[in-house]
Amino acid sequence: MTRLDALTAIYSRLEPRVVVTNMGAVAAELQSIGHRPNFFYLQHAMGLASSIGLGIALSKPDRHVIVLDGDGSVLMNLGGLTTLARYRPRNLTHVVFDNESLLSVSTARGDFPTATSTGSDLARIAAAAGVPRTITVSAIDALVQALDEAIAAGDLATIVAKVEAVGPPAYVTDLSLLENRFQFQRYLRSS
Repeated sequence: MTRLDALTAIYSRLEPRVVVTNMGAVAAELQSIGHRPNFFYLQHAMGLASSIGLGIALSKPDRHVIVLDGDGSVLMNLGGLTTLARYRPRNLTHVVFDNESLLSVSTARGDFPTATSTGSDLARIAAAAGVPRTITVSAIDALVQALDEAIAAGDLATIVAKVEAVGPPAYVTDLSLLENRFQFQRYLRSS
């Protein structure tokens, strides 16, 4: 499955929730489907999407937060998984798109592989960190089902979605960083 197809399949489930993306392909592809004021596209802070999502989940316990992340970002901040588990926000679902490469920063020589390409298992790492619900999926139907079950369970979950190493033509959004920040901030204050 491609990340874009996966995002398209879960898009309707994102509408009523607070959504934080990591930088790069996830942000660009989600925005290409359709921007919403409840989407915050993290820029210039690789590895921190789960940390920002955690802060929002703790400060807004009545809102469900979905973090859309990548394998490279999670590997850059593995301590984020232990912090998620420590605070265990029951209103946070962490979706990690694992394409086994740092596709957003690849060079002309090709993809730069991540540790998941040689056997590191992010769902098992999250489980070992103490995340109570973890699963790896590799098909769109399984992703949709896992997301629905995670939301319904009302507990912290990490879903690792194995996706192809393909991405958008550009890895940036056309929404400026400040415009997105203020729009998202107004959304959080009004909800």
